[in-house]
Amino acid sequence: MLTEDQLIPISALQHYVFCPRQCGLIHLEQFWSENRFTAEGRQLHERVHEADKENRPGVRIVRGLPIRSYRLGLVGQADVVEFHLADQGIPLSEADGLWQPFPVEYKRGKPKLGKCDQVQLCAQAICLEEMLNTDVPNGAFFYGKPRRRTEVEFTKDLRNYTEEIARQIHLLLDQKRTPTAAYSKKCNSCSLYERCLPKTTGIKKKIDLYLAKAFEESLGEDDS
Repeated sequence: MLTEDQLIPISALQHYVFCPRQCGLIHLEQFWSENRFTAEGRQLHERVHEADKENRPGVRIVRGLPIRSYRLGLVGQADVVEFHLADQGIPLSEADGLWQPFPVEYKRGKPKLGKCDQVQLCAQAICLEEMLNTDVPNGAFFYGKPRRRTEVEFTKDLRNYTEEIARQIHLLLDQKRTPTAAYSKKCNSCSLYERCLPKTTGIKKKIDLYLAKAFEESLGEDDS
């Protein structure tokens, strides 16, 4: 179990899976810069959080719910947590029966390749399980482009991967060392591109390795 001052934002998991260097720049060096994509995403989250609670037949909806896990050292805010009337779950005030938590995360774009979004949602589920002492087997994304839900099952593999990413981020922050850049096409959409300079720093690393190797070879020649 970690303490309150050791908790890291759940968003760091998405940043790390997308790019460990981005995670280090944001959460270690405190760099942040907005572009059109991050601004649209922030505005979407703000609109979702500001909406009122909502009740439907068999569903109770809570928005902007603060969540945390001391076991993984995570803290954040869930966009939406739906509580579905079910055979198992938790009791709610002013409502009969048991209610199953179901986190829903809103994203401005479309489903991404890789697991950066799934890890973020799975971390929310793990936080809810720890806080409410109940299972959270599924959740969903609502993506702005297709404008429909994409449901996610929190499998054992996804949970293990999420926990490992959380462990790696805590290690990164403890070591206080931002990872080096590794340029790829996804760098072009990153709001920190101008601070990171992945082409420049990545090339510099390769040059440093080349010079170090050349220096070692020259020493070997001198010995012969």
